Amino acid sequence: MPVIKVRDNEPFEIAMKRFKKQCEKAGILSELKRREYYDKPSIRKKKKAAAARKRALKKMRRAPR
Repeated sequence: MPVIKVRDNEPFEIAMKRFKKQCEKAGILSELKRREYYDKPSIRKKKKAAAARKRALKKMRRAPR
């Protein structure tokens, strides 16, 4: 859990910005989105395979000919 100590004479906006950056580095928002709803294991497996196919196609398109 990210913790921010507000420094003396530090504006709230800057402290909030530091907190958001720490949350992003810790991956809290991506984890929250992933856990927003339940995926059955079979659906999770299909999504993973689809993402791998998409990456492979993208890699093939970028490869020099």
